[in-house]
Amino acid sequence: MNKQSANKRQVFTAYLARRGLSNTPERQAVLQQILASGSHFQADELYLKLARDKTRPVSRATVYRTLSLLTDCGLIRKVAFIDRHSHYEHVFGHEHLICRKCRRIFEFQDRSLSEALNQVCKGKGFQRLSHKIEVVGLCARCSSKKK
Repeated sequence: MNKQSANKRQVFTAYLARRGLSNTPERQAVLQQILASGSHFQADELYLKLARDKTRPVSRATVYRTLSLLTDCGLIRKVAFIDRHSHYEHVFGHEHLICRKCRRIFEFQDRSLSEALNQVCKGKGFQRLSHKIEVVGLCARCSSKKK
């Protein structure tokens, strides 16, 4: 387990304790599966991955409740892309380019963009907790195809 994963486990454990909730093996299994995934995921995809592991059965309801808890404590966020399906992702400062035609999602990080957002917030006296940027357009492959 890497340091970032350990920190996220500690954040979740402390969050559950503050709310008087149990830190169950099922909740930890959901968190573990999320930490193992490096990309966006849907709740049902997560459930199906967990359902395949017969050593730690997790119900669909537990998956959805745990996703809600993880969202509330700030470890993941719920995003809806062009396809209008809800996806979840780790909260770790990246942005999205979304192709309107093929619906592929390209993630990117740009330090200068983050610094510009910090300056805007500072100038407005605004305390930024998080942000989400989605640029919708056509990817190189789709924009070069004949129409």
